Amino acid sequence: MVNDLANQVNQTLSTNSLISMVVSLLCIAISWWALQNLKLDLVIRQPKGAQGRLLHLLLAIILGHAVAGFVIDYLSWTQMLKNLF
Repeated sequence: MVNDLANQVNQTLSTNSLISMVVSLLCIAISWWALQNLKLDLVIRQPKGAQGRLLHLLLAIILGHAVAGFVIDYLSWTQMLKNLF
């Protein structure tokens, strides 16, 4: 009985972790794609250089992480709604 409950909890945590990882990577990829339209040459001296590309990557990670946090929170909230009714 206790072992079954532990297995269910472990499986649920593993599934949630996998979903969080996929959502995070997807949001970072979408952020990277959206930032392609940003004209960094107005702000950065050499946007095609290594530092410019690194800044682009870091901006995509920061923006993607923020969006993924919202999406994951929203999914969590919708899962909690089933306990309301």
